[in-house]
Amino acid sequence: MEQLPIFLNLARRTVVLVGEGEAADAKARLIARAGGRVVTGWEQGATIAFVALDDETEARVAAEALRARGLLVNVVDRPDLCDFTTPAIVDRAPLTIAIGTGGASAGLAKAIRQRIEALLPARLGALASALHAARGAMKARWPDAASRRRAIDAALAPGGALDPLDGDAVDKVDGWLADETPASSSRLETIRLTSADPDELTLRAARLLGEADHVFHSATVAPAILDRARADAVRHLADSAPANSPAGLSLWLDMPTVPNDS
Repeated sequence: MEQLPIFLNLARRTVVLVGEGEAADAKARLIARAGGRVVTGWEQGATIAFVALDDETEARVAAEALRARGLLVNVVDRPDLCDFTTPAIVDRAPLTIAIGTGGASAGLAKAIRQRIEALLPARLGALASALHAARGAMKARWPDAASRRRAIDAALAPGGALDPLDGDAVDKVDGWLADETPASSSRLETIRLTSADPDELTLRAARLLGEADHVFHSATVAPAILDRARADAVRHLADSAPANSPAGLSLWLDMPTVPNDS
């Protein structure tokens, strides 16, 4: 990861925008959508700044002046002058997906955004709002945080009760909360790795790594593979799969040893 992705709350905050023309207008619209207030020069309390000037020398001078005021600056189409870059955005408010390349290729980020746009239902944001509104009910139904997370993960999994790609999932939240069917207390899945390259993981393997509570693995499993697991998943260095797996979803990562030809 070459940049830290963050979501900045600009509601009622001041944002400096230097420049005119199509690029400046596009940034102004973006700032307005996020609830920010646009000004054309530095003001006390300004949060960040955008510079949209065609002349590189003028853009550099403007950026340095704003940076000297303590602002983080984005210079349009000049990533080498930027403190931050703006991603391609999939907007399903309150759900927001950002695709960035660190300024390497805005065209690639746009192409990925278009693919994701085609996949996600228009009502996905409503599902996010419904889950937020149901937090109290979820805590009452599953008082234990780990059990609650497992229930939510199962509901949001492909084919689950609240599959995010189901355009009607928001209408099923109340039924899901009322369903008294007990969830499985523990589950062990085996992932047979064929490569140390995480890009060669199957879709199923990538999904399971993103859901697992515990990851059991041998010393031969590459760190790049383990990095695809949830950050809060417990890692266990082991020689074999556990005889009795802990509560929740556990994975055994099986990486065959490459024979020595010598």
